[in-house]
Amino acid sequence: MSVWLPSAPCTPRACVAPTASRATALRAALRLTAVVVLVLAGVVLAPMSGRLPARTVRWWSRTVVRASGVRVRITGATAPTGTGLLLVANHISWLDIPLLAAVRPARMLAKAEIRRWPVAGTLVARGGVLFIDRDRLRALPATVARIADALRAGQAVAVFPEGSTWCGRAQGHFRRAVFQAALDARVPVQPVRIRYRDRDGAAGTAAAFVGDDPLLTSLWRVASTRGLVAEVEVLPALAPDTHPDRGTLATAAGARVRGEAGAEIEVFPALAPGGHPDRGTLATAAGARVRGEAGAEIEVMPALAPGGHPDRRVPVEDVGATARAGVIRGGGGAVGAT
Repeated sequence: MSVWLPSAPCTPRACVAPTASRATALRAALRLTAVVVLVLAGVVLAPMSGRLPARTVRWWSRTVVRASGVRVRITGATAPTGTGLLLVANHISWLDIPLLAAVRPARMLAKAEIRRWPVAGTLVARGGVLFIDRDRLRALPATVARIADALRAGQAVAVFPEGSTWCGRAQGHFRRAVFQAALDARVPVQPVRIRYRDRDGAAGTAAAFVGDDPLLTSLWRVASTRGLVAEVEVLPALAPDTHPDRGTLATAAGARVRGEAGAEIEVFPALAPGGHPDRGTLATAAGARVRGEAGAEIEVMPALAPGGHPDRRVPVEDVGATARAGVIRGGGGAVGAT
Protein backbone atom coordinates (compact mmCIF):
# COMPACT_ATOMS: atom_id res chain seq x y z
CA MET A 1 0.00 0.00 0.00
CA SER A 2 1.33 3.45 -0.92
CA VAL A 3 2.18 5.84 1.89
CA TRP A 4 0.31 8.72 0.22
CA LEU A 5 -3.06 6.96 0.48
CA PRO A 6 -5.58 8.84 2.69
CA SER A 7 -6.51 7.12 5.92
CA ALA A 8 -8.60 7.80 9.00
CA PRO A 9 -7.71 7.23 12.66
CA CYS A 10 -11.13 5.65 13.34
CA THR A 11 -11.23 1.99 14.35
CA PRO A 12 -14.16 -0.22 15.43
CA ARG A 13 -12.75 -0.68 18.93
CA ALA A 14 -12.06 3.02 19.55
CA CYS A 15 -14.99 4.65 17.75
CA VAL A 16 -17.96 2.29 17.41
CA ALA A 17 -20.03 2.39 20.59
CA PRO A 18 -21.97 -0.69 21.76
CA THR A 19 -25.57 -0.70 20.57
CA ALA A 20 -27.96 0.06 23.44
CA SER A 21 -31.13 -1.15 21.74
CA ARG A 22 -30.89 -4.27 19.61
CA ALA A 23 -33.39 -6.07 17.40
CA THR A 24 -33.94 -9.80 17.77
CA ALA A 25 -31.62 -12.13 15.90
CA LEU A 26 -34.51 -13.31 13.74
CA ARG A 27 -35.43 -9.77 12.70
CA ALA A 28 -31.79 -8.93 11.97
CA ALA A 29 -31.46 -12.06 9.83
CA LEU A 30 -34.60 -11.17 7.87
CA ARG A 31 -33.27 -7.66 7.30
CA LEU A 32 -29.95 -8.97 6.02
CA THR A 33 -31.72 -11.40 3.71
CA ALA A 34 -33.78 -8.57 2.23
CA VAL A 35 -30.67 -6.43 1.72
CA VAL A 36 -28.81 -9.26 -0.01
CA VAL A 37 -31.74 -9.94 -2.37
CA LEU A 38 -32.10 -6.25 -3.26
CA VAL A 39 -28.36 -5.78 -3.81
CA LEU A 40 -28.12 -8.88 -6.01
CA ALA A 41 -31.07 -7.64 -8.05
CA GLY A 42 -29.32 -4.29 -8.41
CA VAL A 43 -26.07 -5.92 -9.51
CA VAL A 44 -27.89 -7.95 -12.16
CA LEU A 45 -29.73 -4.88 -13.43
CA ALA A 46 -26.63 -2.66 -13.24
CA PRO A 47 -25.85 -2.94 -16.99
CA MET A 48 -29.35 -1.54 -17.65
CA SER A 49 -29.07 1.30 -15.13
CA GLY A 50 -28.67 3.92 -17.83
CA ARG A 51 -32.05 2.98 -19.30
CA LEU A 52 -33.95 2.83 -16.02
CA PRO A 53 -35.95 5.91 -14.92
CA ALA A 54 -34.18 7.98 -12.28
CA ARG A 55 -37.11 7.64 -9.89
CA THR A 56 -36.82 3.84 -10.09
CA VAL A 57 -33.14 3.99 -9.13
CA ARG A 58 -33.89 6.39 -6.27
CA TRP A 59 -36.68 4.11 -5.02
CA TRP A 60 -34.39 1.07 -5.12
CA SER A 61 -31.65 2.96 -3.28
CA ARG A 62 -33.93 4.06 -0.44
CA THR A 63 -35.45 0.58 -0.25
CA VAL A 64 -32.00 -1.00 0.28
CA VAL A 65 -31.35 1.30 3.22
CA ARG A 66 -34.82 0.80 4.70
CA ALA A 67 -34.54 -2.98 4.32
CA SER A 68 -31.52 -2.89 6.64
CA GLY A 69 -33.72 -1.33 9.33
CA VAL A 70 -32.55 2.27 8.83
CA ARG A 71 -34.99 5.12 8.36
CA VAL A 72 -34.07 7.71 5.71
CA ARG A 73 -34.54 11.49 5.95
CA ILE A 74 -33.51 13.58 2.95
CA THR A 75 -33.68 17.36 3.38
CA GLY A 76 -32.28 20.51 1.83
CA ALA A 77 -31.91 21.63 -1.75
CA THR A 78 -32.84 19.72 -4.90
CA ALA A 79 -29.84 18.39 -6.79
CA PRO A 80 -29.57 19.83 -10.33
CA THR A 81 -30.75 17.54 -13.13
CA GLY A 82 -30.23 17.58 -16.87
CA THR A 83 -26.57 18.50 -16.54
CA GLY A 84 -23.30 16.96 -15.44
CA LEU A 85 -22.89 17.02 -11.67
CA LEU A 86 -20.14 16.05 -9.24
CA LEU A 87 -21.76 14.70 -6.07
CA VAL A 88 -19.43 14.84 -3.06
CA ALA A 89 -20.13 13.70 0.50
CA ASN A 90 -18.50 12.70 3.74
CA HIS A 91 -17.96 8.96 4.05
CA ILE A 92 -19.06 6.92 7.08
CA SER A 93 -20.65 3.68 5.94
CA TRP A 94 -21.40 1.34 3.06
CA LEU A 95 -24.90 2.78 3.38
CA ASP A 96 -23.59 6.08 1.99
CA ILE A 97 -23.55 4.64 -1.55
CA PRO A 98 -27.31 3.99 -1.87
CA LEU A 99 -28.03 7.19 0.07
CA LEU A 100 -26.21 9.27 -2.54
CA ALA A 101 -28.02 7.42 -5.33
CA ALA A 102 -31.28 8.38 -3.61
CA VAL A 103 -30.32 12.04 -4.07
CA ARG A 104 -29.48 11.64 -7.77
CA PRO A 105 -28.52 8.44 -9.60
CA ALA A 106 -24.84 8.69 -10.47
CA ARG A 107 -21.80 6.78 -11.61
CA MET A 108 -19.82 5.84 -8.53
CA LEU A 109 -16.06 6.22 -8.20
CA ALA A 110 -14.80 2.98 -6.61
CA LYS A 111 -11.46 1.42 -5.81
CA ALA A 112 -9.97 -0.73 -8.57
CA GLU A 113 -9.97 -3.87 -6.40
CA ILE A 114 -13.74 -4.22 -6.88
CA ARG A 115 -13.25 -4.65 -10.61
CA ARG A 116 -11.33 -7.87 -9.93
CA TRP A 117 -14.12 -9.45 -7.89
CA PRO A 118 -15.56 -12.57 -9.57
CA VAL A 119 -18.81 -11.94 -11.49
CA ALA A 120 -19.81 -8.87 -9.44
CA GLY A 121 -16.80 -6.88 -10.65
CA THR A 122 -17.74 -7.40 -14.30
CA LEU A 123 -21.39 -6.57 -13.73
CA VAL A 124 -20.58 -3.44 -11.73
CA ALA A 125 -18.15 -2.26 -14.43
CA ARG A 126 -20.87 -2.68 -17.05
CA GLY A 127 -23.14 -0.59 -14.84
CA GLY A 128 -20.91 2.43 -15.33
CA VAL A 129 -18.79 2.45 -12.18
CA LEU A 130 -15.57 4.43 -12.58
CA PHE A 131 -12.51 2.86 -10.99
CA ILE A 132 -9.51 4.49 -9.35
CA ASP A 133 -6.24 2.68 -8.75
CA ARG A 134 -5.30 4.16 -5.39
CA ASP A 135 -1.90 2.46 -5.33
CA ARG A 136 -0.74 4.18 -8.53
CA LEU A 137 -0.41 7.93 -8.18
CA ARG A 138 0.58 8.23 -11.85
CA ALA A 139 -2.83 6.86 -12.88
CA LEU A 140 -4.67 9.70 -11.13
CA PRO A 141 -4.66 12.20 -14.06
CA ALA A 142 -6.21 9.60 -16.37
CA THR A 143 -8.92 8.88 -13.78
CA VAL A 144 -9.69 12.60 -13.44
CA ALA A 145 -9.92 12.85 -17.23
CA ARG A 146 -12.44 9.97 -17.36
CA ILE A 147 -14.55 11.64 -14.69
CA ALA A 148 -14.47 14.91 -16.64
CA ASP A 149 -15.58 13.10 -19.81
CA ALA A 150 -18.55 11.61 -17.96
CA LEU A 151 -19.47 15.02 -16.55
CA ARG A 152 -19.27 16.65 -19.99
CA ALA A 153 -21.64 13.97 -21.27
CA GLY A 154 -24.25 15.20 -18.76
CA GLN A 155 -23.81 12.38 -16.28
CA ALA A 156 -23.59 12.62 -12.50
CA VAL A 157 -20.54 11.16 -10.74
CA ALA A 158 -20.54 10.42 -7.00
CA VAL A 159 -17.29 10.68 -5.04
CA PHE A 160 -16.20 10.52 -1.40
CA PRO A 161 -13.26 12.97 -1.43
CA GLU A 162 -12.07 12.08 2.09
CA GLY A 163 -10.68 8.89 0.55
CA SER A 164 -11.53 6.81 3.61
CA THR A 165 -14.42 6.20 6.00
CA TRP A 166 -14.70 8.08 9.30
CA CYS A 167 -16.86 7.25 12.30
CA GLY A 168 -19.18 10.26 11.94
CA ARG A 169 -18.06 12.00 15.11
CA ALA A 170 -15.02 13.24 13.25
CA GLN A 171 -14.40 13.96 9.57
CA GLY A 172 -11.44 14.21 7.25
CA HIS A 173 -10.66 16.96 4.76
CA PHE A 174 -11.64 16.75 1.11
CA ARG A 175 -8.84 15.73 -1.28
CA ARG A 176 -8.72 18.12 -4.19
CA ALA A 177 -7.85 15.92 -7.21
CA VAL A 178 -11.40 14.95 -8.27
CA PHE A 179 -12.56 18.57 -8.15
CA GLN A 180 -10.33 19.26 -11.15
CA ALA A 181 -12.77 17.18 -13.21
CA ALA A 182 -15.64 19.54 -12.31
CA LEU A 183 -13.52 22.56 -13.29
CA ASP A 184 -12.46 20.97 -16.58
CA ALA A 185 -16.05 20.01 -17.45
CA ARG A 186 -17.45 23.31 -16.09
CA VAL A 187 -20.20 21.59 -14.09
CA PRO A 188 -21.50 22.34 -10.56
CA VAL A 189 -20.41 20.49 -7.45
CA GLN A 190 -23.17 19.17 -5.20
CA PRO A 191 -22.11 18.82 -1.54
CA VAL A 192 -24.10 16.35 0.55
CA ARG A 193 -23.88 15.88 4.32
CA ILE A 194 -24.57 12.40 5.71
CA ARG A 195 -25.22 11.73 9.38
CA TYR A 196 -26.47 8.74 11.36
CA ARG A 197 -28.46 9.11 14.56
CA ASP A 198 -29.64 6.63 17.16
CA ARG A 199 -33.21 6.31 18.39
CA ASP A 200 -32.64 9.15 20.90
CA GLY A 201 -31.47 11.59 18.21
CA ALA A 202 -27.80 11.56 19.23
CA ALA A 203 -24.99 11.00 16.75
CA GLY A 204 -24.71 7.25 16.27
CA THR A 205 -21.74 5.12 15.24
CA ALA A 206 -23.52 1.82 14.60
CA ALA A 207 -23.45 2.40 10.84
CA ALA A 208 -19.74 3.28 10.77
CA PHE A 209 -17.65 0.96 8.61
CA VAL A 210 -14.13 1.92 9.64
CA GLY A 211 -10.64 0.52 10.02
CA ASP A 212 -10.36 -3.25 9.80
CA ASP A 213 -14.06 -3.80 10.52
CA PRO A 214 -15.21 -6.86 8.48
CA LEU A 215 -18.11 -6.13 6.12
CA LEU A 216 -20.23 -8.95 7.54
CA THR A 217 -19.75 -7.59 11.07
CA SER A 218 -20.83 -4.13 9.94
CA LEU A 219 -23.86 -5.51 8.11
CA TRP A 220 -24.99 -7.45 11.19
CA ARG A 221 -24.45 -4.47 13.50
CA VAL A 222 -26.63 -2.23 11.30
CA ALA A 223 -29.34 -4.87 10.85
CA SER A 224 -29.51 -5.58 14.59
CA THR A 225 -29.66 -1.92 15.70
CA ARG A 226 -33.07 -0.51 16.51
CA GLY A 227 -34.08 3.07 15.71
CA LEU A 228 -31.12 3.95 13.46
CA VAL A 229 -31.78 7.00 11.25
CA ALA A 230 -29.80 8.18 8.21
CA GLU A 231 -29.98 11.93 7.65
CA VAL A 232 -29.03 13.20 4.20
CA GLU A 233 -28.81 16.97 3.74
CA VAL A 234 -28.47 18.24 0.19
CA LEU A 235 -26.54 21.51 0.47
CA PRO A 236 -26.50 24.39 -2.05
CA ALA A 237 -24.50 23.50 -5.15
CA LEU A 238 -21.22 25.25 -5.95
CA ALA A 239 -21.09 26.80 -9.41
CA PRO A 240 -17.91 26.01 -11.40
CA ASP A 241 -16.99 29.67 -11.98
CA THR A 242 -16.97 30.70 -8.32
CA HIS A 243 -13.60 29.17 -7.42
CA PRO A 244 -10.35 29.62 -9.36
CA ASP A 245 -8.77 26.22 -8.69
CA ARG A 246 -9.44 22.73 -7.36
CA GLY A 247 -7.95 23.51 -3.96
CA THR A 248 -10.35 26.34 -3.16
CA LEU A 249 -13.27 24.36 -4.61
CA ALA A 250 -12.45 21.35 -2.43
CA THR A 251 -12.09 23.58 0.63
CA ALA A 252 -15.46 25.25 0.00
CA ALA A 253 -17.25 21.93 -0.54
CA GLY A 254 -15.66 20.39 2.56
CA ALA A 255 -16.56 23.44 4.65
CA ARG A 256 -20.21 23.16 3.63
CA VAL A 257 -20.36 19.46 4.43
CA ARG A 258 -18.78 20.06 7.86
CA GLY A 259 -21.15 22.98 8.49
CA GLU A 260 -18.31 25.51 8.56
CA ALA A 261 -19.72 28.13 6.21
CA GLY A 262 -17.17 30.67 7.44
CA ALA A 263 -14.35 28.45 6.26
CA GLU A 264 -15.28 28.83 2.61
CA ILE A 265 -12.84 30.72 0.43
CA GLU A 266 -13.92 33.96 -1.21
CA VAL A 267 -11.78 35.46 -3.95
CA PHE A 268 -11.74 39.29 -3.90
CA PRO A 269 -10.83 41.72 -6.70
CA ALA A 270 -7.08 41.97 -7.18
CA LEU A 271 -5.14 45.02 -6.01
CA ALA A 272 -3.17 46.65 -8.82
CA PRO A 273 0.55 47.11 -8.04
CA GLY A 274 0.51 50.81 -8.95
CA GLY A 275 -2.40 51.67 -6.68
CA HIS A 276 -0.37 51.80 -3.45
CA PRO A 277 2.92 53.62 -2.82
CA ASP A 278 4.49 51.15 -0.39
CA ARG A 279 4.13 47.69 1.11
CA GLY A 280 2.46 49.00 4.25
CA THR A 281 -0.52 50.57 2.49
CA LEU A 282 -0.76 47.56 0.17
CA ALA A 283 -0.84 45.15 3.13
CA THR A 284 -3.47 47.30 4.89
CA ALA A 285 -5.69 47.40 1.81
CA ALA A 286 -5.43 43.61 1.27
CA GLY A 287 -6.19 42.88 4.93
CA ALA A 288 -9.18 45.23 4.86
CA ARG A 289 -10.67 43.42 1.89
CA VAL A 290 -10.24 40.01 3.52
CA ARG A 291 -11.87 41.26 6.73
CA GLY A 292 -14.68 42.92 4.77
CA GLU A 293 -13.67 46.38 6.02
CA ALA A 294 -13.78 48.29 2.77
CA GLY A 295 -13.69 51.58 4.66
CA ALA A 296 -10.32 50.72 6.20
CA GLU A 297 -8.49 50.69 2.89
CA ILE A 298 -5.98 53.46 2.42
CA GLU A 299 -6.50 55.88 -0.43
CA VAL A 300 -3.57 58.00 -1.58
CA MET A 301 -4.78 61.60 -2.09
CA PRO A 302 -3.19 64.29 -4.34
CA ALA A 303 -0.04 65.82 -2.82
CA LEU A 304 -0.07 69.30 -1.32
CA ALA A 305 2.47 71.55 -3.05
CA PRO A 306 5.02 73.11 -0.65
CA GLY A 307 4.63 76.59 -2.15
CA GLY A 308 0.91 76.75 -1.59
CA HIS A 309 1.07 77.32 2.17
CA PRO A 310 3.09 79.91 4.18
CA ASP A 311 4.10 77.67 7.10
CA ARG A 312 4.07 74.09 8.29
CA ARG A 313 0.84 74.41 10.31
CA VAL A 314 -1.46 75.15 7.39
CA PRO A 315 -0.81 71.91 5.48
CA VAL A 316 -1.47 69.92 8.65
CA GLU A 317 -4.73 71.79 9.19
CA ASP A 318 -5.64 71.25 5.56
CA VAL A 319 -5.05 67.53 5.90
CA GLY A 320 -7.21 67.42 9.01
CA ALA A 321 -9.96 69.42 7.33
CA THR A 322 -9.78 67.16 4.31
CA ALA A 323 -10.23 64.09 6.51
CA ARG A 324 -13.11 65.72 8.39
CA ALA A 325 -14.74 66.63 5.11
CA GLY A 326 -14.75 63.00 4.15
CA VAL A 327 -12.16 63.13 1.37
CA ILE A 328 -9.80 60.72 3.14
CA ARG A 329 -12.70 58.47 3.97
CA GLY A 330 -13.97 55.14 2.79
CA GLY A 331 -17.37 53.51 3.00
CA GLY A 332 -16.94 52.58 6.65
CA GLY A 333 -15.28 55.67 8.25
CA ALA A 334 -12.32 58.02 8.10
CA VAL A 335 -8.87 56.50 8.14
CA GLY A 336 -6.77 59.60 8.67
CA ALA A 337 -6.79 61.38 12.04
CA THR A 338 -6.56 65.13 12.61
